[in-house]
Amino acid sequence: MTTTDSTSVHRSLMDLATLADRLSVNHRHIRRLVAERRIPYIKWGHLLRFDPDEIDQWLARSQVPAER
Repeated sequence: MTTTDSTSVHRSLMDLATLADRLSVNHRHIRRLVAERRIPYIKWGHLLRFDPDEIDQWLARSQVPAER
């Protein structure tokens, strides 16, 4: 019998095109961020994949609060 943790939701890894669409940028921009190691990524052979949870955290850390 297999049990799963109901609080743990597995989200599929995103490919480069999916991430570029999500961020509304060109795929070349994502490749530049990877080359500069400015974005979390997974290198799987010759493939690049991105963990949606890590991307969410990266975006949260990159957010600049508005001045009041």
